[in-house]
Amino acid sequence: MRRERVPIVVVVPAAIGAAFFILPLVGLVVRSPWRDAVTALTAPETIEALKLSLVASLSATGIGLILGVPLAWVYARVEFPGRDLLRALTTLPMVLPPVVGGIALLLAFGRRGLFGSWLDTTFGITLPFTTAGVVMAETFVAMPFLILTVEAGLRSMDRRYEEAARALGASRWRVFTRVTLPLIGPSLFAGAVLCWARALGEFGATITFAGNFPGVTQTMPLAVYLLLETNQEASFILSLVLLLISLLFLVVLRHRWLGSA
Repeated sequence: MRRERVPIVVVVPAAIGAAFFILPLVGLVVRSPWRDAVTALTAPETIEALKLSLVASLSATGIGLILGVPLAWVYARVEFPGRDLLRALTTLPMVLPPVVGGIALLLAFGRRGLFGSWLDTTFGITLPFTTAGVVMAETFVAMPFLILTVEAGLRSMDRRYEEAARALGASRWRVFTRVTLPLIGPSLFAGAVLCWARALGEFGATITFAGNFPGVTQTMPLAVYLLLETNQEASFILSLVLLLISLLFLVVLRHRWLGSA
């Protein structure tokens, strides 16, 4: 097969665009103090922050799947007054400054917040400045990525398979689990990966709503920010760890589920 010649007017801006993303990563790799890597990575506070980041980001992704997939299905399949407005409101955290999102969470679910005071007095549940608050903040900013991706998959799928399954007597739940979910599998996986990656790197909403307490709410991005002011070399190493984790997860699992195309 003859390879198509790429016009120079496409190659040049494409190369500049790629370099725009690659050069900062190269700088991080080159300037990181590798000789101190073992010390930085084996520090108890680093291990705690990494463990909390993984637990919180995976929990946020799980909650996103449980709540976001049904919401995406409603947006894709159900027409009702105000649907566009509701979609805009539920995907607003994608473009909302994370700190503003944290303030909004604090005003809604803080101990004196709109709903937080009721949770505190009725059930004794306090969300701000807790590990649950970290998960909540990460879910708030990350779930919209999953919702939009899954909704796009639902809109683009061939619904004739669902109709055929229904005609053969399958229940709605069976059609959804045996037909719909497998058909939107790539979109579902892509949305989950985007949700997880966004949750893993969340900073603004987390520090505003949950604080920065080691072992309780201090995730890796927060630990990097703290070290940047006290120990820059260690912050470079932790940044590199986050980079490698995200890159490995995205590359390996994308190849496994979406193929190499």
